[in-house]
Amino acid sequence: MYAIVIGGGKVGYYLARDLLERGDEVLLLEKDSARAEWLSSQLGSVVLTGDGDEMSFLSTTGMDRADVVLAVTGDDEDNLVALQLAKQRFNVKRTIARVNNPANVRIFKILGVDQAISATELLLGAMEEEIG
Repeated sequence: MYAIVIGGGKVGYYLARDLLERGDEVLLLEKDSARAEWLSSQLGSVVLTGDGDEMSFLSTTGMDRADVVLAVTGDDEDNLVALQLAKQRFNVKRTIARVNNPANVRIFKILGVDQAISATELLLGAMEEEIG
């Protein structure tokens, strides 16, 4: 499986690392050059420096052959734009977003993101399950 991860923060780093350990082909996109350099020192040549919501940059990533694109930046708007480009311009089959503001989950789904995951909602659900 070829997975493109947009956003090299903690979530993106651990996600890319785990996918690599599973044997998947991974490309991690990070727009901050200093962070991208550190990520490269940890993960190797699977890191590209660039903005994951810019069409000109995305066209250099092989996105048209990606099986899944995961947008996990800390900015919901960037994640949405990146995944809409992946879906509409590159015909990516599966798109998954980290949604920081739980109120945005519905919007992501309406606008075509296959899976919108809110950590806040997941944690609240787990808490309610435990409390009963």
